[in-house]
Amino acid sequence: MPNYLGVDGGGSKTAFALIDSDGGILARATAPPSYYFNSNFDVVESALVQGVSDVCAQAGIDASDIAAAFFGLPGYGEASADVEKLDAVPGRVLGHDRYSCDNDMVCGWAGSLAGEDGINVISGTGSMTYGERRGLGHRVGGWGELFGDEGSAYWIATQGLNAFSRMSDGRLARGRLYDLLTERLELAGDLDVVSLVIDTWSGNRTSIAALATTVCQAREEDPVAAKILAAAVAELVTLIDTTRTLVGFTDQEVVPVSYSGGMFSDDGFRELFVTALQGQPATYDLRRPLLDPALGAALYAAKHRGEPLNGDAVRQLAVNATTFDEVRTP
Repeated sequence: MPNYLGVDGGGSKTAFALIDSDGGILARATAPPSYYFNSNFDVVESALVQGVSDVCAQAGIDASDIAAAFFGLPGYGEASADVEKLDAVPGRVLGHDRYSCDNDMVCGWAGSLAGEDGINVISGTGSMTYGERRGLGHRVGGWGELFGDEGSAYWIATQGLNAFSRMSDGRLARGRLYDLLTERLELAGDLDVVSLVIDTWSGNRTSIAALATTVCQAREEDPVAAKILAAAVAELVTLIDTTRTLVGFTDQEVVPVSYSGGMFSDDGFRELFVTALQGQPATYDLRRPLLDPALGAALYAAKHRGEPLNGDAVRQLAVNATTFDEVRTP
């Protein structure tokens, strides 16, 4: 029975999943990050070697036995000069050419919608959408925190910090957001936030993005926080609407939409997003994510091989995904 490897790269870890054509999960593994922009190119191959070796050992196979693989790599396509080098790395790891590569955003889409036509929106540290229709795929957003990533946790957090500064010096009335940020950051004086974020944190994206939870916490009692979150979901809906047009969905079609990223774990934020999406003229079918990105990548590998899993196998994969880790835990 053929097996398919999915790899979901990232800045915190790289996840691997090996499945068969019946929806069985043969192996899962994690390896160190494969995001090379803040490091060096060697981290990509090192992470892939570790993860592929691990899943092959678990499944009792050699890399040459993998029928097809898909590698979703962070940063792929964002530096044209690096694409050819990234494309070559999995070949050295697997020892064959039965694989394809793309940006890791494809993994989120393929997992959340099980490879069906539709759109996945990401709101984590960054934000973007990826959608496909009849083989045409398109990305919108994901331009980074300096001049993009609208609607992301980082964007929400920086809007919150901006509001804090305005509340501190009198340009805005002080509200619950001011109190909560002062408490969370343990500020002796308001201006200490400058040295904390710029010096102590060195502008770290993850540390800053984590403050989005405080903006969410303040929403019910602070209209400024509520306005920030409303603007964030509006930006995400714009990403979705733009993607819908670019991949060719017509106004008469119902467009499947799913989501991924930490912002959607907040119930209040997710409810705002649902309400905003339902208020659009286009008809969207919002679905909870079916599979995680690594399993989505494995589905995508099978699809690219010309051997997509049938509906029964996909449903079985979803069932197996809920029990696999429990079975492996002693």
